[in-house]
This record gives sequence, structure tokens and C-alpha cells, in this order.
Amino acid sequence: MTVGIIGIGGLGTMGIKLAKALGHRVVAISTSANKEIMAREKGADGFVVSSDPDSIKAETGKIDLILNTVSAAHQLGLYLPLLRTDGTLVQLGLVLEEHKINQMWLLPGRKSIAGSMIGGIKETQDLLELCLKH
Repeated sequence: MTVGIIGIGGLGTMGIKLAKALGHRVVAISTSANKEIMAREKGADGFVVSSDPDSIKAETGKIDLILNTVSAAHQLGLYLPLLRTDGTLVQLGLVLEEHKINQMWLLPGRKSIAGSMIGGIKETQDLLELCLKH
């Protein structure tokens, strides 16, 4: 599976490490090209500068799951082309403003947008065991 991580801050770098530990190909996604070296040091296999159309084009249709850790206002539609058919973008960073979505990026590719906050005790224990192992 290819996992994209939007936002290469604290939560994003943890996402890179965890997705890599689970054996996935990881693509870091940032508005800043300056984050590439750090993202690769944390384990990212690929890097997308979201403000660069050529950079986005290189990964278009190649990502199965995108974890969005950004908690500032931004448009999700920019990232939807990166998803494969049946791909999902999961909102982890809380943004209080509304997101505007063009359905044409969702319908033909059966793409989804979901949200998540935190798991229960079992999921937390599994995560701690994964961290201990890696």
C-alpha cells in the first residue's frame, strides 16, 4: 500500500514513521520543499510539493490512503487527484472552516473522505507495541 502524509510537522512525521514501520511505501506531502530532507530522514520514499503541479502529477493516482494532519485552513481538492481508485483521504488535523470539494474528483474514482480522532485501549496498546518493535 502507498500511504500519503499531508503536513510534515509533529503528527505528520509520526505518521511517516508508523506507516513505514508497517511496511508501506510512504509519500510525504507538504507546501514547503524545505521539508523533503527531514521527511526522507524519517522514512518517506517519495515527496510531493503540493504547490508544484509537476510534483503532484508525478504521484497522481498512485496513493491508496492519505492521512491529512494539517490543522490550518486548506483545500482538500488539491490532494484528491493523488488517490488511486477506491482511495481514501482521512482527516486527522481539526480544521474548523468548511472544505470545498468538487465531486468530480470523488465519483469517477470511488474516492472517499473520512475522519478519525483516536482509537481505543486496544488500538493504543497495538501502537505502543509497534513503536517498541521499531
